[in-house]
Amino acid sequence: MSSPTLQALVYAMRYEADGIISVEFRPAGAGVAFPPFEAGSHIDLHLPNGLVRSYSLCNPSSDRGRYVVGVLHDRKSRGGSRYVHQQLRVGQVIDISAPRNNFALHEDAPRSVLVSGGIGVTPIFCMLQRLAALGRPVEVVYCARTRKEAAFIDAIEALADKAQVTWHFDDEQGAPPDLARLLGGRGADSHYYCCGPTPMLDAFERSCEALGYPQAHIERFAAVVHEAPVATESFDVVCAKSGRTVEVPPGKSILDALTDAGMDLDHSCKEGVCGACETKVLEFDGGLEHRDGILTKAEREAGKTMMICVSRCKGRRLVLDV
Repeated sequence: MSSPTLQALVYAMRYEADGIISVEFRPAGAGVAFPPFEAGSHIDLHLPNGLVRSYSLCNPSSDRGRYVVGVLHDRKSRGGSRYVHQQLRVGQVIDISAPRNNFALHEDAPRSVLVSGGIGVTPIFCMLQRLAALGRPVEVVYCARTRKEAAFIDAIEALADKAQVTWHFDDEQGAPPDLARLLGGRGADSHYYCCGPTPMLDAFERSCEALGYPQAHIERFAAVVHEAPVATESFDVVCAKSGRTVEVPPGKSILDALTDAGMDLDHSCKEGVCGACETKVLEFDGGLEHRDGILTKAEREAGKTMMICVSRCKGRRLVLDV
């Protein structure tokens, strides 16, 4: 079962930067309202070509009548962003998911430092607008390859009286951003957020660890690539609510095994990045092999939850709250 969906009208599409457009959705039916959302949230677009893609909301979370996403025309598109740019048009009605948030903003932090790379600015811009509206201390470090490929520059500059903004454009600086230098001296009590391409997220995590910043949060918009092979042993999943036991063979995900067994489970991306299939873990042996891009290191070590579309059990028995 896919996540419950809403019908959304493509109300407007706007050019934001080279290769980037924003798409504004409004409820398709009269008298219908979208659910509220928090800064850092994303929605799934159920595109007419059969693909489901997740995009972060970038409009103010105080908005109650619209959702706005930013979409980069990815050069390596597998059909999602290409469809949005080339075929999606104003006036169409498509299904979207209700908002989910795997990148929650800590609004009461003494200071927030928001780091974006390229199209990763979308949730960061939403967070900035929220913190500026609350009057909370906030700083933005905006990185992109070129200025012309950076979306929402004017809107972010308009908030310069409420936020300190550092711009880094690779072509102007002659090198990629040195995050350890850009983030140095900010203090361990601040909360740090980053959304961008995988190499930037990895550098951000390394920099925060080296600088002694424990409150570091990331949002991935691409599936994590694992060099290690997937486990080759089968294991049993005990479904605590239904009382069923299902074998998960090598090469098959827990989600697919349970679905093939006739169970109706919430899911969407099947890549470990949307969070729709997150499931509570009750018991396991042999450890868990987390292969998602959502859970933090501490959450993985705790072993209380997992994304069943990509993650597995290293032992022979796993008990889930399904």
